[in-house]
Amino acid sequence: MFIAVLSTIARRWKQPRCPSMNEWISKMWYIHTMKYYSALKRKKILTRATTWVNIKDIMLSQISQSYKRQILYNSTYMKYLE
Repeated sequence: MFIAVLSTIARRWKQPRCPSMNEWISKMWYIHTMKYYSALKRKKILTRATTWVNIKDIMLSQISQSYKRQILYNSTYMKYLE
């Protein structure tokens, strides 16, 4: 009885198989393509992030320069008042 049950289970059990060469190449090609695509996408995002950081730095430097001018004008004005 026990042997009959084991043979039934063994026949119904799906045997693991190794992928064929074509399946393996397709899988590796897909993985390689996705890695390349994600690297390109990441590079675009980093390029845009760098651009935004540079614009932010420029804007901050312009604001700080105008603030320095304002202080200079105010100190000059204060000197002339005294």
